[in-house]
Amino acid sequence: MERQTLFDKILILDFGSQYTQLIARRVRECQIYSEIHPFNIPADKVKSLSPKGIIFSGGPASVYEKNAPLCDPALLSMGIPILGICYGMQLIAQLLGGEVTHSEKREYGKAKLTLDRDGKLFRGLGKKGSPLVVWMSHGDHVKTLPPGFHAIAHSKNTPFAAIEESRKKIYGLQFHPEVVHTQKGLDLIKNFLFHICECFNLWTMESFLEQTRQDLKKRIGAGKVICALSGGVDSTVVALLLHKAIGDRLQCIFVNNGLLRKKEASQVVNLFRHHFKIPLMVLNAENSFLKKLEGAVDPEDKRKRIGKEFISIFERQARKMGRVKYLAQGTLYPDVIESVSSKGPSATIKSHHNVGGLPEKMKLKLVEPLRELFKDEVRQLGKVLGMPDEIIKRQPFPGPGLAIRIIGEVNRERLKILREADEIVMREMEESQFLDQVWQSFAVLLPVKTVGVMGDERTYENVIALRVVGSQDGMTADWVRLPYKILERLSNRIINEVKGVNRVVYDISSKPPGTIEWE
Repeated sequence: MERQTLFDKILILDFGSQYTQLIARRVRECQIYSEIHPFNIPADKVKSLSPKGIIFSGGPASVYEKNAPLCDPALLSMGIPILGICYGMQLIAQLLGGEVTHSEKREYGKAKLTLDRDGKLFRGLGKKGSPLVVWMSHGDHVKTLPPGFHAIAHSKNTPFAAIEESRKKIYGLQFHPEVVHTQKGLDLIKNFLFHICECFNLWTMESFLEQTRQDLKKRIGAGKVICALSGGVDSTVVALLLHKAIGDRLQCIFVNNGLLRKKEASQVVNLFRHHFKIPLMVLNAENSFLKKLEGAVDPEDKRKRIGKEFISIFERQARKMGRVKYLAQGTLYPDVIESVSSKGPSATIKSHHNVGGLPEKMKLKLVEPLRELFKDEVRQLGKVLGMPDEIIKRQPFPGPGLAIRIIGEVNRERLKILREADEIVMREMEESQFLDQVWQSFAVLLPVKTVGVMGDERTYENVIALRVVGSQDGMTADWVRLPYKILERLSNRIINEVKGVNRVVYDISSKPPGTIEWE
């Protein structure tokens, strides 16, 4: 049986759109909880989740193609309000007896939408005949509407740009309301949530905290939990949340794997033992991790070796403590989306980067209370839990640590080089007051050496790449246009102060097509 929540819920079915996660974020911006599920989720599963509404995402396929992604047709007769976006609208039309064909005149980018009739979906967004600028991205269109449907808006090339069957509360949009390019797109989404789905139990961090606390107490019972603590925002919030739920049955364990940033271990110990007053066990395992990483070059192989060693350490510790059944970690929603290909037809990008690639079989059961949250939402939760700003604002740091910022094999010498370079990046960003303005700023050690000149001598040494990006939640990111003076200081300091480096380059890739981390 599914849990009874304190807040209303909207399901988003993923048909492969690049904007699926953005739809989820927009719904949450309206303080309504949203979850992304695979497009082929069964109707009985949907019923058990008790959503107030369902949104079908867009997608790259054509509904008339063989093997096109299809939802369970029963969803359309359950009485739950549905909004189909782009492919989602075309699928609704196809399943209910309409016709979808390839467009001779495709629409990509901005288009002018004209309202044809009043209705709840466009309530307050303009009168009949009013124009709105929207964002189109489609090569197919609905040629014939299903029985009972009406057109409520059109564009120059699309007669059915928005459709409705108000009696069944089923709506379709050929454009994307979730992107910023669509005028009043968020207001349209609000109309669907509040006037059509009739959502009223708002999702706040306070309600999430209370719901999660109840769920944790019920699930864990009288058992004990080990919390894998890194000192970052995610694992710290997990620790505080669990401590609030189960008290002294939580044992926080900080494993120094030798892959941390400079002085990070001592900072974590001081934070938990002196600020939060939460007992902390510290295990020094640098030698064992570096031994496990010998010969590993492939990033997925690194993650899995690190993950396996973490689990081995935690399981040994659990046996010593007795009655420990659970391992808690700070997995977030982007981790889940990027590493689980069942979320729609998208491909796996990488193993999520909390504890690294976890082994398929392990004796401890995972507790991941943040796996439904985006990064900025975790920070909001941290504020509710009373975390200090210096911790809340900490930049994300991957679970495998510097191992995936060293391209190629990891060893003590290469770790020392990267650690020193990374410390310079952090200090310079802090002094220039850019540290709090960016999502992440770090150094990457490349697996190449280049010729240089220092003094009158020829050098053949390592290359450091600088990565500075801006983002809201890590799902998308853009490189930061740092002032040349800051880039100059970073380059000069790293080359002059870090032995073994003679060249610095700046990464100007965005996500997508790249990722934030290099591995």
